[in-house]
Amino acid sequence: METTPDGRPVPPAHADERTMLETWLDFHRSTLALKCAGLDDEQARTAAATPSSMTMIGLVQHLAEVERGWFQRVFAGKEIPLLYGDDGGFGFSLDPDRTLEEALAAWRGEVEVSRGLTADAPLDTPGRLSKDNAAVVGEETVSLRWILVHMIEEYARHNGHADLIREGIDGVTGS
Repeated sequence: METTPDGRPVPPAHADERTMLETWLDFHRSTLALKCAGLDDEQARTAAATPSSMTMIGLVQHLAEVERGWFQRVFAGKEIPLLYGDDGGFGFSLDPDRTLEEALAAWRGEVEVSRGLTADAPLDTPGRLSKDNAAVVGEETVSLRWILVHMIEEYARHNGHADLIREGIDGVTGS
């Protein structure tokens, strides 16, 4: 597989639908990790886009919750607790004792579980939504395909936040 100069996997220009969805999601997952590279814990707790309180650790925790929510709860139907307590299930709240490396390790663990749950599942396999999410979507279920597209969107949006936070911390910019 081709990689960017910074080591992220380049999605193929031509591939089947599943390969395209999975490689774009992996590209965005790798982008999040890249945005965190080289930060110390103090920097990772810095909210750089006033008036937002969003931090790199908070973004990593949030995306771990998102992985868990969409792949384990919705797709696999598991009833499992939130990773980071009950702040509405978003994961942005910081624990003063949690390090960036701990947050990244939890996120990487959730990514691996997500990959394992979906590895052999057809893209049309449904996952059951919560009542609140079903009210927004207008359906009780969504396909794995829908979840993968949503996850690509979720990471792309939050990687934009990570760009702003990182630039405010140390001036590092990039895609």
